[in-house]
Amino acid sequence: MNFTKKIAAVCLSIGLAAFSVPAVSNDLDVLGQFLEQNFPIDSDPIGAFASMNAAEQVEAQAAYAGPLLASQSALIVNNRTGEVLFQKNPNRVMPIASISKLMSAIVVLDADQNMSEHITITEAEIDRLKGTGSRLTIGTTLTRAEMLHLSLMSSENRATHALGRSYPGGMSAFVNAMNRKAQSLGMVDTRFYEPTGLDFRNVSTANDLNKLVQAASKYPVIRRNSTSNHRSVYTNRGQASYKNSNSLVREGSWNIELQKTGYIREAGRSMVVRANVQNQPVTIVLLNAPSSLSRVNDARKIESWMLQRRS
Repeated sequence: MNFTKKIAAVCLSIGLAAFSVPAVSNDLDVLGQFLEQNFPIDSDPIGAFASMNAAEQVEAQAAYAGPLLASQSALIVNNRTGEVLFQKNPNRVMPIASISKLMSAIVVLDADQNMSEHITITEAEIDRLKGTGSRLTIGTTLTRAEMLHLSLMSSENRATHALGRSYPGGMSAFVNAMNRKAQSLGMVDTRFYEPTGLDFRNVSTANDLNKLVQAASKYPVIRRNSTSNHRSVYTNRGQASYKNSNSLVREGSWNIELQKTGYIREAGRSMVVRANVQNQPVTIVLLNAPSSLSRVNDARKIESWMLQRRS
């Protein structure tokens, strides 16, 4: 039995409260690496590790190898140096849901359209892929700036679709522009089929999304809109109040420069965040967490891990 399989067997036999045995071999390799490098060769590393209490096991593993995350793919990059601080399946191609809206925003802004121009929600904006609803009722008219704000802050699908539909050349030209921009940024494993992310064929990788975040962060409007906390607009049924889709923004405990969440069934709960965490400027990409809570918990685990790395 090889070393990583022994680790899995031991973890199962002792029923570690703080560890779920990783389903991905990379995670076992990381734990094996930790044991081999932190215990003498002539000792019993598995036995020594198993003798720790649960809290000690979590702290020891995290301090060396990185946080144990529920997200299927993850990446942490230092924005100042470009150093990859942690990665988990960074090149796995996965649906990205509403993270697509960051690219949609870039395309809108690159077109230099009149942000004060009024756009009316039509039946074309009805979600026929997932059947999601919206408070932007048919006939509601907002400015392009308002549509962009709701798209980035609250992931409002009808607002995003209306932005694409009102692009010069229409929706097909808009999606083509999204894919051209992705290619220009070196996002080789990324493909867009529509602007909202409701289509599961909108795919990317954690590494590609890091490139998208770096590009999007150069647009003050995207930074400002994605991190604002509240916006009220007037629909044809009265006032509608929106809040940020990201609980980290709503709580206000993180210094976030840019963010976007995403969810469809095929993509799980995903998030990109550009923030100052433990005095380090980082981009965090989390893809396919099983729930909103686990997505946020992964972010908090990363924060704790970065604190441990500093101490």
